Amino acid sequence: MASLKELRNRIASVKATQKITKAMQMVAAAKLRRAQGAAEAARPYAERMDQVLAGLAGSLMGAEGASPLMVGTGKDDVHLLVVCTSERGLCGGFNSSIVRMARERVARLQADGKTVKILCVGRKGYDQLRRVYGGLIIDTISLREVKQIGYQNAVDIANDILERFNNGEFDVCKIYFNTFKSVISQIPTEVQLIPAKFEEEDGDSEPAFYDYEPDEEEILADLLPRAVASQIFTALLENSASEQGARMSAMDNATRNAGEMIDKLTIQYNRSRQAAITNELIEIISGAEAL
Repeated sequence: MASLKELRNRIASVKATQKITKAMQMVAAAKLRRAQGAAEAARPYAERMDQVLAGLAGSLMGAEGASPLMVGTGKDDVHLLVVCTSERGLCGGFNSSIVRMARERVARLQADGKTVKILCVGRKGYDQLRRVYGGLIIDTISLREVKQIGYQNAVDIANDILERFNNGEFDVCKIYFNTFKSVISQIPTEVQLIPAKFEEEDGDSEPAFYDYEPDEEEILADLLPRAVASQIFTALLENSASEQGARMSAMDNATRNAGEMIDKLTIQYNRSRQAAITNELIEIISGAEAL
């Protein structure tokens, strides 16, 4: 049984931990407001970009000279998976959910005889994937020194991916991240970057017809690389908001668990102290009666 001194030390240690988790929860809550606002502001732009590209691509699909970013290389042999995770931990199952989806995709692709390459954005994804798929990781991009995610960060990642695609290193590229829904809900998401994949419009809505200047091919040649960067930027913003939401929830749980542990240790300390006092009284009474 632990001594009174050991119990006092454990109570003091848990209280110190509780203060840290509470402070981290408050910091995550402050960062979440900014990250959530940025993610929600980027969604309409990404949706509109997708609609414009879908309209342009619809008129050129299957035409000669169409951009490889739209129609692909004609093969489906080599897949590049871009796994976006955080640089830091203490955010519950945020990173594990993304990595789990990527692992499942890798297993299915390898079962189909495909070649898989992994590009990690964030150290936590690399740390988890290297245990099983270390040989598939071709590079790791760290955003640890970035204080706030900006569009230029997405452009740098997009340029790296596009350069690899132009060099013929892969045929299909998909990105994995968490879509922010609420503090307690982040949804693992898979989006295909290359070749571009657009959602089909509702059958009830009539398609809009536009005259483009310059022509569609020239517009797509400029917009498709921008679309890749835009999708990556959206993924980074969604991930940032999801990370702070997951950390806020995890630290709230840790704070409450620390409080419960303090209560249990305090009860145990009081009982041990009362037992020690009772033993001392018995010894004093027994000694007095012996006289």
